[in-house]
Amino acid sequence: MTASSGLKFFSTPPHHCSYLEDEQAITLFADPEASITNATYHQLSLYGFRRSGNYIYKPQCASCHACVSVRIPVAAFAANRQQRRVWQRNQDLTVRKVPATYVQAHYDLYAKYIRYRHADGDMFPPSVAQYVSFLFADWSETWLYEFYDGFKLIAVAVCDVLKNGLSAVYTFYDTDAEKRSLGTYAVLWQIAEAQKMDLSFLYLGYWVKNSPKMAYKTNFRPLEALIDQLWRPLNNSV
Repeated sequence: MTASSGLKFFSTPPHHCSYLEDEQAITLFADPEASITNATYHQLSLYGFRRSGNYIYKPQCASCHACVSVRIPVAAFAANRQQRRVWQRNQDLTVRKVPATYVQAHYDLYAKYIRYRHADGDMFPPSVAQYVSFLFADWSETWLYEFYDGFKLIAVAVCDVLKNGLSAVYTFYDTDAEKRSLGTYAVLWQIAEAQKMDLSFLYLGYWVKNSPKMAYKTNFRPLEALIDQLWRPLNNSV
């Protein structure tokens, strides 16, 4: 890890796993006091690290290896029939790229989304402080993609730009527009954006085989997974 040479890492004590109900998790963090750059972040992403606010982390559990980093090689991506329908269904939307700064309309949409979709999770109840500390970083190249139905904001995709790809940080949307499948559309749109930018990958974070919330990620094919420190095609045996 050239960009991260000399960087210290710290492990948390065991804590409740956000993905598997009966499991305990340990998280490895890059030193939060270190001088982090987007180049450092890119280098660490190759080894399965993700960003939450200014913090760079990855699971480091002793007895469980269920969290698998996954990414889409965008040049090879082939949409399935359902994804093609979702793409066509949303061609009336317009998308704006805006800087990663706090906007009240974004937060209002986020808060509504969390209350509706994640009221049983550790992101509930939403707050402005939690929203800002979760999505924004001082050192990352982060953009927000706003999706509009006419003049109505219906989705926001938070996306980091890395040297070799885009990293899908988080997407939230209007839960009254369920028929649009906006979560799927946001991923498809970011795949297309990575292709336009001549980047190789869209990073989707962690996939957990036995977590229903993560199942959607395997709908995007081909998909690569970081297994034994090597990126390999994800197959049904994993």
